[in-house]
Amino acid sequence: MAKGDRGTTTRGRQTTARPRGPKAAGGNEPELVQLLTPEGERVEKVTGPDGTEYTVDFTDEEYRGLYRDLVIVRKLDAEATALQRQGELGIWASLLGQEAAQVGSGRALRPQDMAFPTYREHGVLYCRGIDPIMPLGLFRGVDQGGWDPNEFKFNMYTIVIGAQTLHATGYAMGVTMDGKTGGDDGEAVIAYFGDGATSQGDVNEAFVWAGVFNAPMVFFCQNNQYAISEPLERQTRIPLYQRAAGFGFPGIRVDGNDVLATYAVTRAALDSARHGQGPTLIEAYTYRMGAHTTSDDPTRYRIASEVEAWQAKDPIARVRAFIEKQQIADADFFAEIDEQARREAVDLRERVLAMPDPQPDTLFDHVYPNGSPLLDAQRDQFSRYLESFEGSAH
Repeated sequence: MAKGDRGTTTRGRQTTARPRGPKAAGGNEPELVQLLTPEGERVEKVTGPDGTEYTVDFTDEEYRGLYRDLVIVRKLDAEATALQRQGELGIWASLLGQEAAQVGSGRALRPQDMAFPTYREHGVLYCRGIDPIMPLGLFRGVDQGGWDPNEFKFNMYTIVIGAQTLHATGYAMGVTMDGKTGGDDGEAVIAYFGDGATSQGDVNEAFVWAGVFNAPMVFFCQNNQYAISEPLERQTRIPLYQRAAGFGFPGIRVDGNDVLATYAVTRAALDSARHGQGPTLIEAYTYRMGAHTTSDDPTRYRIASEVEAWQAKDPIARVRAFIEKQQIADADFFAEIDEQARREAVDLRERVLAMPDPQPDTLFDHVYPNGSPLLDAQRDQFSRYLESFEGSAH
């Protein structure tokens, strides 16, 4: 995917005063970095409060690639939601509406960088080259996810809210101790979490450690406006990105529905970290269009007009509008992408339905590399328990 480092472009206007952005659904005017408006108008570059210049210099093929990523990721997510509704998955956490935040930041990662996700980063997982079947095995109860974090530089999904920020900070401190920072080939670490997680002690402790030890960290908060059913105003009295100042490192808010700005801001923060400049908090200002998970009913705590207001800022629609205005692609291209997304979704469904049900006692197989007497005793006890049901009416 795109290199997209800071450069120039002739596709839009230039903004140098401060970050600018669209009005939020509630009518407020948040200051944020935006390079692509909801109408598909390109902003050439934006200069942040600290003087950092944010821009991208993509080729036409790279713009088309970003659009392809967004469409396919959304389609695969929709297929997973449908599978859960049909009883094929135990639960699913949809990313609907957050595709730009995930694809933009995911493509900003360099090969050596390490990512620590929550349970919703299906778009980042896709960008890291992991087979999208992997998280579905987890939520179907067939396995524990199955990918190799070291191979893909993408840690396992974390269900405990905020715990991955501590894991990421410890990993980042190890990167520094190994002498892997200080140049263009340095390593950086990114941790994903939601706005609700900022109220967790783990996240704030990670901020403390990362700040004090100058860890090569990017804290990437997807502010989708709701922590399950709690709105943002019940989590904080100030914008989330401003919290970074209290921990001694910079924070910035980006339009999380703008894949270009998300890419630019994340790449700049990662490069700063890899050069030894310490952590950054990014608040990706976005919106969860669907439920928190398939166990949630968002109609109980938010109104339809709010959802409609955010639909006008759809991350995929604005990229398509830009591509059409710039005549980067024709109707055949969009039809081809839709067909590719459909095929991949069908393939995903077929592979999920073909997954074999594991034997219950296999949950003991990969706890310890060489086993343990205690684990063997637990396996035997569990096996006897299962055998007690044989021939009964249960």
